[in-house]
Amino acid sequence: MTLAADEFIRRLLLHALPRGFHRIRHYGLLASARRKDHLERARRLLDVAPPPADEPTDEPSPQPTCPCCGGTMVIIEVFERRYQPRAPPPPSLSSGTQAP
Repeated sequence: MTLAADEFIRRLLLHALPRGFHRIRHYGLLASARRKDHLERARRLLDVAPPPADEPTDEPSPQPTCPCCGGTMVIIEVFERRYQPRAPPPPSLSSGTQAP
């Protein structure tokens, strides 16, 4: 897309805030750090019924979570119990030279 210089600057300045203003992404009721606490308090003060809780199932989650970050891991391959995953060939065979 080609823009005239004045249109480009106008669009760019739509993202710039005046001096003294702060972006509210990390502030307010919906700030991720205490979102649940704030929403629960707002519901209590407004006397609003809490959202219906999902019924817990006894089944384990279909996809495991990462032990490092807690994100959902994607299963690429599942091996049957009777088969062992193959290891890569030793470095001497993979480099094209023969083993002694």
